[in-house]
Amino acid sequence: MKKIPLAAAFWTMCGTAAAEGAPQAAVELFVDTATRQIFAEPGPGRQRLGKFVPVVEGAAASAPVASARDATVAAPATVAAVPSAPVRSSSTKAWYEKIGIRGYVQMRYNQELSGDAKSLKSPGDRFIGRDQGFGIRRARVVISGDVSDRMSIYIQPDLASTPSGSSTTHFAQLRDAYADLWLDKEKTWRIRAGQSKIPYGWEDLQSSQNRLAPDRADALNSGVRDERDLGVIAYWSPAVAKERFAYLQKSGLKGSGDYGVVGFGVYNGQGANRPDRNDQLHSVIHFSYPFKFANGQFLEVGADAYAGRYKVSTAAATIDGATFTPRVDAPEAGSTDRRVAAHVVYYPQPFGFQAEWTVGKGPELDIARRTIRTKSLRGGYAQVMYKFDGGYGSLMPYAKWQTYRGAAKFDTNAPRMNVDEVEAGVEWQPSNAVELAVAWANMRRTDVSAWPYRRVNGQLLRMQLQVNY
Repeated sequence: MKKIPLAAAFWTMCGTAAAEGAPQAAVELFVDTATRQIFAEPGPGRQRLGKFVPVVEGAAASAPVASARDATVAAPATVAAVPSAPVRSSSTKAWYEKIGIRGYVQMRYNQELSGDAKSLKSPGDRFIGRDQGFGIRRARVVISGDVSDRMSIYIQPDLASTPSGSSTTHFAQLRDAYADLWLDKEKTWRIRAGQSKIPYGWEDLQSSQNRLAPDRADALNSGVRDERDLGVIAYWSPAVAKERFAYLQKSGLKGSGDYGVVGFGVYNGQGANRPDRNDQLHSVIHFSYPFKFANGQFLEVGADAYAGRYKVSTAAATIDGATFTPRVDAPEAGSTDRRVAAHVVYYPQPFGFQAEWTVGKGPELDIARRTIRTKSLRGGYAQVMYKFDGGYGSLMPYAKWQTYRGAAKFDTNAPRMNVDEVEAGVEWQPSNAVELAVAWANMRRTDVSAWPYRRVNGQLLRMQLQVNY
């Protein structure tokens, strides 16, 4: 939906009604507190402005409102009497005038509470573990916009990356670099080409900027490294779904964004910022639909699947005193790698619930046989949350449980991960620019960094400050 400033919205509405000779009846208007868009009907997150009467050009500047009770803002006659300055249409703007810049920074701190928490390691947060302090988890800058009526671009580097094996942080690394090629004027069909998120797993598609819990669940996140890869994906979003996806993301309801009601395509399969190693593309298919009930409640359900062959990275390992390099029991093209997943999201209005589950097969180290072979995997998570809105801002407590039984295929030799985790916390957003989250986590997870791949138990206090710009 096209967004226009508040005053311009009144002027356009009033001027159109007068020009067409419409009856001068009062119109009730509502403003979305997050996006500042104007609506003619109530809905979640929309604040009532009052009733307004269109003004005919040249008429008295004191057009009455329906009642004094409804005059919640300045009289619309005043707005109409001072038309806004002419605005250049999007078709006459140069491409660089349509490009926007935004981003966010996340600073974290983890404090061990009990158990062997100092020995914990998690792929979602490198600041968990021994001798840690403050850390910048993400520092993103997004450059995006419409280059033309039929093409949009999106480029996102992360300035807080840590390359494998490095002892220093804050390297710049590419996260997204793609173009959306629109196939029709209504912009329901598009081809996304470049490095982007692979549409597998609802939480993986949800931006870290919007996610409630600090990290994504391992069961879904272990399928696609950094949630991204290089490929070509087609998406279809009808107008009603497109509007709902946009609203769910911008209204503070923690939406995942518009990745289509239907999506399908191909990608390399080795993960973000890594070249293909087998000349065998992965394929993916995605379904998701946001239903809206009569009371304004949103429910999103869907399913995803991918399939391909993955080449595991192997290295010499010393197990039980013997040093060996695991043999990969798979064709030269790589091991079987396929999964399916389903999701349901009941958006917090004010109570919310979301859950995902995945099953599949992939490469996993068989220690007894000293071999990496195809084995089954399963796992998922469930999360409940509640959204409070008031003069203090937005407050959202939550509780999340996750489990995973399967390989960490992106780690050397693809060792098996056993994860059981419970987390409870609260996010406070006093304004759109600042978010503060505090959580307690009870973690039981395998340390897959080296043999003996032991399971570590511990409790943590986790804190994150996020600034949006």
